[in-house]
Amino acid sequence: MNDVANDELERFLIAHPTVRFFDAFVNDLNTVERGKRIDRDGIARVFERGMPLPGSMYALDIEGGTIEATGLGFDDGDADRPCMPIPGTLVTVPWQAEVAQLQLRMFDQDGSRFFGDPRWLLEQLVGTFTALGLTPVVAIEYEFYLVDALRTAEGLPQPPAGPLTRRREFRTQINSMTDLNEYSDLLAEIDRVCRLQDVPATSSLAEYGPGQYEVNLAHAADALRVCDEALRFKRIVKSVARAHGCDATFLPKPYRDMAGSGLHVHVSLLDKSGRNIFAAADPLASPRLRHAIAGTLATLADGMALCAPGANSYRRFRSEAYVPVHADWSINNRGSAIRVPAADAENLRIEHRLAGADANPYLVVAWVLAGIHHGLTRELEPPPPVTGNAYQQPGEPLPVHWSEAVERFARSEFAARYLGEKFVELYATVKRAECQEFASHITPLEIQRYLGPL
Repeated sequence: MNDVANDELERFLIAHPTVRFFDAFVNDLNTVERGKRIDRDGIARVFERGMPLPGSMYALDIEGGTIEATGLGFDDGDADRPCMPIPGTLVTVPWQAEVAQLQLRMFDQDGSRFFGDPRWLLEQLVGTFTALGLTPVVAIEYEFYLVDALRTAEGLPQPPAGPLTRRREFRTQINSMTDLNEYSDLLAEIDRVCRLQDVPATSSLAEYGPGQYEVNLAHAADALRVCDEALRFKRIVKSVARAHGCDATFLPKPYRDMAGSGLHVHVSLLDKSGRNIFAAADPLASPRLRHAIAGTLATLADGMALCAPGANSYRRFRSEAYVPVHADWSINNRGSAIRVPAADAENLRIEHRLAGADANPYLVVAWVLAGIHHGLTRELEPPPPVTGNAYQQPGEPLPVHWSEAVERFARSEFAARYLGEKFVELYATVKRAECQEFASHITPLEIQRYLGPL
């Protein structure tokens, strides 16, 4: 155990004498938490030697089945690998008495980092900027829905009955203060738990859909920590919602005719003096901002499978739904894929608007940084920014079908260069299997349309 880890654990044990158990886990490709519950007597061993988990944790599909074609199941003997604590992630769990939690990162058996761990990919991407004397500043915005714990007769989600009005609302009311007030207690509890778990949530707003909210997580010059916090935030939201008698979902499109939920990433870059290298009074007058935008645009389509990892992810991509369908950019236009938000010169940044709320934040941020690095190092230039209705402007269409996106990612030379051939093959193999399994299901809609009514 190194001195920093030792100090962190010792301080925690002294400060929380009633904690008896520790939930220690990694987040798999689909961000599902996978791990073990350790008792107080055993937690020191996790900090000293790590907690063993099989590498197949990163070969699991969305239902938790091992995709044997990855080679990480029986071909690998389902071999364990040590998972070490991520510094700064040891926190209490307010919704469970006597329990704390700890996020882990996976190493290989020889002590090197495990190629399939998404956090390791992001760590390497951050390192490419360190080599340039630059530090990424990252912020994440999450959208999610509160839904009733009970499904409809068809098994579909429905808005919860409001705790004040007792009504199910199906209306659209963007930025409604009334809707914020309706769930004020729940949102206040999310904020309270975020503070207890060191997750810096800065603001919340009622989004377009019924029971849909957006929460902004604070920007920081530590992309890894921001993503660690983002995954803690998702766990907080789901757990607090359950405690309030409803569910929370980060499903990108829970309702056919309502807004989808996204994961928006904001990025700027600091030089060694702490200055934002994108800073300019006019975004078009910032060469390095233009280069960064051009790089993200050039790689947008290849990364669609990372930003939209499941079948439901692709339900978001509709015209005039505030979700990009072309590889385009703008200044302060929410219809584009890459947006430069309105800001003063020193806070000029990129907003990457492609990913759904179900995406793995480590992978999304890694991909965004890879695109920026690509554009900066090659001094690429973007096309002119779109104005007006972005959905009526020309641009490269994005792959909005799941299998198409997976195959494009699998063939991407850019992905292989920045993420490594082994990871690209691993991710594509898991997603191909998920896609094929999903396509095998017969839906009520096709029976109704092609067999006819009963």
